[in-house]
Amino acid sequence: MSARVLVVDDVPANVKLLEARLNAEYFDVVVAFDGRQALEVCRKRLCDVVLLDVMMPGMDGFEVCRQLKADPATMHLPVIMITALNSTEDRVAGLEAGADDFLTKPVNDLALTARVRSLARLKLLTDELGARAAGAGQLGSTDWAIEDDPSGRILVVEDRPEVRERIEASLGRQHELRFEENPQEALFLAAESDLDLILVSLRLTGHDGLRLCAQLRSLERTRTLPILAIDDPGVEDRLTRALDLGVNDYILRPIDRNELKARVRTQIRRKRYSDKLRDDVQLTLEMAISDSLTGLANRRYFERQLRSMVSQATGRGRPLSLLLIDIDHFKSINDRFGHLAGDDVLSEFASRLKRAVRGIDLAGRFGGEEFVVAMPDTDASTAYVVAERLRSRISDEPFRVAGQLEPITVTISVGVGSVSSECGEVNELIAAADMALYEAKRTGRNRVSSAA
Repeated sequence: MSARVLVVDDVPANVKLLEARLNAEYFDVVVAFDGRQALEVCRKRLCDVVLLDVMMPGMDGFEVCRQLKADPATMHLPVIMITALNSTEDRVAGLEAGADDFLTKPVNDLALTARVRSLARLKLLTDELGARAAGAGQLGSTDWAIEDDPSGRILVVEDRPEVRERIEASLGRQHELRFEENPQEALFLAAESDLDLILVSLRLTGHDGLRLCAQLRSLERTRTLPILAIDDPGVEDRLTRALDLGVNDYILRPIDRNELKARVRTQIRRKRYSDKLRDDVQLTLEMAISDSLTGLANRRYFERQLRSMVSQATGRGRPLSLLLIDIDHFKSINDRFGHLAGDDVLSEFASRLKRAVRGIDLAGRFGGEEFVVAMPDTDASTAYVVAERLRSRISDEPFRVAGQLEPITVTISVGVGSVSSECGEVNELIAAADMALYEAKRTGRNRVSSAA
């Protein structure tokens, strides 16, 4: 993937070097030579990731990072601090300032590409969430922020005791850790557990850590689970292969505690943004096809599905029936008990309707107090029996609603229409059921009438 990277350094030679490396990997590069320039670029939203040198005259990298994370307009912009060799103090200060990751001078090409790509993906997710929130804001909802909970559920696949101890010491207080030495057992655990991250050693005794990474990416249950690889220095070919297989990031032994914390935090945040986006997509789909009050199919979706069902029934010579249902005297319920009680009646009726029909049947709300059920492979006589059973269940058990001491008696009228040689189009089927419903209401309500 491509992204726009802001390189911030007061030394032109350093800027040119990083710019050349990033351009070689098809990133767009923006440059700044001091902290104030960097803040201006970021506030204009001209970059996706910031590569920020720590040591600069005037405003140093820590202060730039602090200001970026304090500003709501730039707080989600990923920042990678470029620190001096083995500078633990810089890493701690960077974490406290809000940095998302670290790179150590001299910057390794593979590490540079991996870190920037990982955080660019995170930025892409935050941008998509923000865009969805902006759209939802027009509908009265702007809830998109992810709670920055530092804790996560992590599976660690590592067979070296000293490394396990170091990981436990670094992450054990914040995260729920589970250790496993056998890759096959780890694969089963990952598939069966609700994890936020998996740490995989690429140098397991008698096992191939890369194979485990490939298997994790091949399973539906673990395909999107972040993987952080652990490896030894000097094996870039293996790390490159791991990244090609879908590993999200890596860390080299000996493991630096602050670096591990930063890598883990980034991957867990990324997963939670991904989960949020996936949930939002599912909710959007449900909102597009469902009635918000009852949870049944809305009219638009129902009619689209009914066209397909009628086409299949007529094409295969199979029966199909339609129930058109009206809650009797619903306006008087609203007038007497109030609209909130009326909504409770509609919701309770929808729940009873769903329990009364089969899984292959499609129940929907046509509008107001009118409901509809499409019943494939069901002839008119069977549909009549189902409708009569539903009518009886509604009238025999009064509805209890919030704020009312006494239950409310509710009845329904039902019209039954069925596909036939004279009724083979959607409009004809709906019209037949509507005429039957009119007959049920004309003859006293609380009854079922069939077009046949």
